[in-house]
Amino acid sequence: VQLVESGGGLVQAGGSLKLSCAASGTIFSLNTMGWHRQAPGKQRELVALIKAGGGTKYADSVKGRFTISRDSAKNTVYLQMNSLKSEDTAVYYCVVAELDTVVYGTWDEYDYWGQGTQVTVSA
Repeated sequence: VQLVESGGGLVQAGGSLKLSCAASGTIFSLNTMGWHRQAPGKQRELVALIKAGGGTKYADSVKGRFTISRDSAKNTVYLQMNSLKSEDTAVYYCVVAELDTVVYGTWDEYDYWGQGTQVTVSA
């Protein structure tokens, strides 16, 4: 399975961006899809995830500002980011787990990881 992210870029604080991640290849199942991010000098962290049944989980820092969604027919997950802040600046990675095995949303619970897309929010 290959994951291709798009939609990153430079935006002013208060602005919006929408990230997309399309999965391709030999796909049997995409139970959990999500996004992690890593800012310079910081640890990688969960941003949001969405299960096949629609259940979602968000980091406290993005609740109310970011929305994760998925189009299962297109094997694609989206992250709508509104009211962006400078602290949202990071490389955003798409992650996928084939089965319903993600419990905590940690990096190593997934099966596939994208290459990352840069999001830069200017003050």
